[in-house]
Amino acid sequence: MAHAESVAPAPAHPEVAFVVNGAPAAVHAHPMSRLLDVLREDLHLFGTKEGCGEGECGACSVFVDGVLVNSCLVPVCQVAGARIETIEGMSAHPRLRVLQEAFVRDGGAQCGICTPGMLMAAAALVQVDTDADEATIRTALAGNLCRCTGYVRIVDAVVHALAELRAADAGGTP
Repeated sequence: MAHAESVAPAPAHPEVAFVVNGAPAAVHAHPMSRLLDVLREDLHLFGTKEGCGEGECGACSVFVDGVLVNSCLVPVCQVAGARIETIEGMSAHPRLRVLQEAFVRDGGAQCGICTPGMLMAAAALVQVDTDADEATIRTALAGNLCRCTGYVRIVDAVVHALAELRAADAGGTP
């Protein structure tokens, strides 16, 4: 009788490696698993929210290689080797922390479902235009839906954060 050799079973799904919020990450996931699910279920990054699951609300927005995307529409196989930033990573960026503080101070955060996506969209704007006017801010946030605030407080928070950042850039204190 032949002796059966003990072999560890192969993982059910291939490994996908990437960087999340500056730290290396690797998961075994079905290649078509949504990035949103991998972030929440495998990496326990619960800040990224699922609103609609169809790319319409922006609640699941994250940066992939510096580009703002709806993570519910991105299969994890497309982020192999990519750099991903989630809402949890924002606290590492002092300029973006100004946005978070403005949202809290100005009442831009209500139930919390849209807040991470709104902050990520506002962060994308801050990176390219700290002189944005209200119309530009509204355009930058247009891909994000909020059912609580009516957007006034959210826009006000971004206006105030941009003013603080401009003051800091000019040598004043934010």
